[in-house]
Amino acid sequence: MNEQTACEIFRTLEKEYPDASYIPHTDATPFQILVLTILSAQTTDRAVESVRVRLFSSYPTPDALAAADPADVEALIHSTGFFRMKARHIISAARMVKDEFNGTVPDTMDELLRIPGVGRKTANIVLFHAFGKNAGVAVDTHVFRLAGRIGFSRGKTAEQVESDLMHFYQKEQWGRLTDLLIAHGRSVCDAKKPRCETCLIRDNCRYYREITKKQPGSTL
Repeated sequence: MNEQTACEIFRTLEKEYPDASYIPHTDATPFQILVLTILSAQTTDRAVESVRVRLFSSYPTPDALAAADPADVEALIHSTGFFRMKARHIISAARMVKDEFNGTVPDTMDELLRIPGVGRKTANIVLFHAFGKNAGVAVDTHVFRLAGRIGFSRGKTAEQVESDLMHFYQKEQWGRLTDLLIAHGRSVCDAKKPRCETCLIRDNCRYYREITKKQPGSTL
């Protein structure tokens, strides 16, 4: 992989997924983005979306969620999986935002990482989608998988993959890159059965080149 190829992949994905966004609701507040991103761990977009309206109707502010009964929150977010842990995290996050940040979600990496349930992935998503800040590349399961398959990274940890991706792209592209790779992972580059035959970036993909070489009669 070189930077020219990386830029070509970015342009192709941008054209294919112009509306891709980890947070599809443009009117979401920083607090809502924080909570939704914490809830998104190890579940589907559909599951998170199914609880969004009810959750924020019941708890529209950090103050409201900070005072919530955990059992009530668990019942609301049950369908997202790991609901007891997630309820603890979002209630604790709301309390910290309320008590330590005057009810305002912080806009720095160091401060966000102090919040329960927030790691670098969540912090990167919040910074980009809530504040327009490119602090890094959010490495979720899709980004991790695609970075390895396409050939951006051979890293074994999210931190290594993030560092490799940041090397190939300009800072102003980092947040958008996350959205594009996730969109491609959901639509085409499936974990179990990637649809290489319809993939627009297959000619620049390490995985596709390797499986093609294994096919009888291949001249690659």
